[in-house]
Amino acid sequence: MQTPPDRPLAGMRALVTGVANAESIAYGCARAFSELGAELALTYLNDKAKPYVEPLANELGAALLLPLDVEDDAQLDAVFDSVRERWGSLDIVLHSIAHAPKADLQGGLLESSAQGFAYAMDVSCHSFIRMAKRAAPLMPRGGTLFAMSYDGANRVVPNYSLMGPVKAALEASCRYLAYELGPLGIRVHAISPGPLKTRAASGLPDFDRMLAEAVERAPLGELVDIMDVGYATAYLATRYARRLTGNTVYIDGGTHIMA
Repeated sequence: MQTPPDRPLAGMRALVTGVANAESIAYGCARAFSELGAELALTYLNDKAKPYVEPLANELGAALLLPLDVEDDAQLDAVFDSVRERWGSLDIVLHSIAHAPKADLQGGLLESSAQGFAYAMDVSCHSFIRMAKRAAPLMPRGGTLFAMSYDGANRVVPNYSLMGPVKAALEASCRYLAYELGPLGIRVHAISPGPLKTRAASGLPDFDRMLAEAVERAPLGELVDIMDVGYATAYLATRYARRLTGNTVYIDGGTHIMA
């Protein structure tokens, strides 16, 4: 049976992690996956986050809503066990999780602690590798893995601090995972959105200035939103992008091409 052209993800199952609220990038991706026909499983960080995520899961008709703190291997195992029990297989995994101690973000890279750097690397980068390891056995027909990055991985963004090196490691991990998982038909991409009006990003110093500069520099002359990111990411999960892997895909109105 052919996939309807307006629902190219029909019959696919997507696990989306990192949804925090209706402004988060992960929610935009989940919504786009759903609109294009995919079934969804969503995760939430803890009991404090659940009341914000549960209404979104209900709105999108998610088949599963599961707790996930990526520092807890037992919770990671439980998420993928639940996916296996419900669906038996998986086609898409999206990792949109990043965190660093506030003190290590405020003082610049030189002032970051070893503990804070290691924590940020574990939660924001290595957790994606742990998820990929658990996802691969559930993708016998292949699939697509996504991790959320930012241009601070490749260029200096003032006040981005230790997250720049962490995101650089995440992008490199996507390339190496693309190489290792390619023979299984599993594709891997890093997604690099431009500055977005999300609650998490709004906590960065000088965030309003970053938004204004992005609009000024972007060839398209406007900011992207979470649905721009969602639709572009969803496209990469379709058969139309079946020969693409290992890329860092910029969804920023062209800002990254400007000197």
